Amino acid sequence: MGSGRLYGAVAAGGFRRYATYRAATAAGVFTNTVFGLILVYTYTALWDERPHLGGYDLAQAVTYVWLGQSLFKTLATGGGGVETELMERIRTGDIAVDLYRPADLQLWWMAADLGRAGFELLGRGVIPFLFGALFFDLALPTDVSSWAAFLVAVLLAALVSFGIRYLVALSAFWLLDGTGVSQMVMFVGWFCSGMILPLNVFPGTLGEVVRALPWSALLQAPADVLMGHADPLGTYAFQGTWAVVLLAGGRMVQGAATRRVVVQGG
Repeated sequence: MGSGRLYGAVAAGGFRRYATYRAATAAGVFTNTVFGLILVYTYTALWDERPHLGGYDLAQAVTYVWLGQSLFKTLATGGGGVETELMERIRTGDIAVDLYRPADLQLWWMAADLGRAGFELLGRGVIPFLFGALFFDLALPTDVSSWAAFLVAVLLAALVSFGIRYLVALSAFWLLDGTGVSQMVMFVGWFCSGMILPLNVFPGTLGEVVRALPWSALLQAPADVLMGHADPLGTYAFQGTWAVVLLAGGRMVQGAATRRVVVQGG
């Protein structure tokens, strides 16, 4: 119970911390809305030429766009979560202080990232989505159970996202700067999460491969749950499996780093 309260407080602190950046949040809302408009009209042109591409009609494709813009920062698909600060603390040697805390390093940062994600969903994700729903014809469910299933999928997506980015951050234990690794993973994430195009439109072997990778659990999985294109339980199993694999991998890499790597920074 004490540990639960501790990590709950860390998550709440992460939420409050990101809530203080009001100007940045407003700029992010504007940016996501503009990019949403660009993608909507791009998708409209594409779907006019190829109706029902990837099994989506035009309304579902437009819905997918606004879901992507509402979840972009929530799931830190392009980076920008707590991994940036964690890499900096590893680089400067401040991570030694974190390791002396009477708290688990991975759980601490995961709680902080979930708090950040919660704020980004409410503070930056809701308004672009409402804008899309107001001005475009979206394929949205009317029953509460579908929305509840969607939120569960988003939570699992946040865990998968953290698992990926935590592994990226830990690379800084061996590298002087993990920025290069972070940028490479960011570009892979944009493509393989479906942020550019739904993964359903990718043909043949390429489509099978990208849909099996962990990034497909970020945007494609919650979107398909919301629009009724995927069984929620099967989706949860896929997301949960990747979350366990990635978090366990992070635990192993963390153990190797803290046992054998000299802390940088002096």
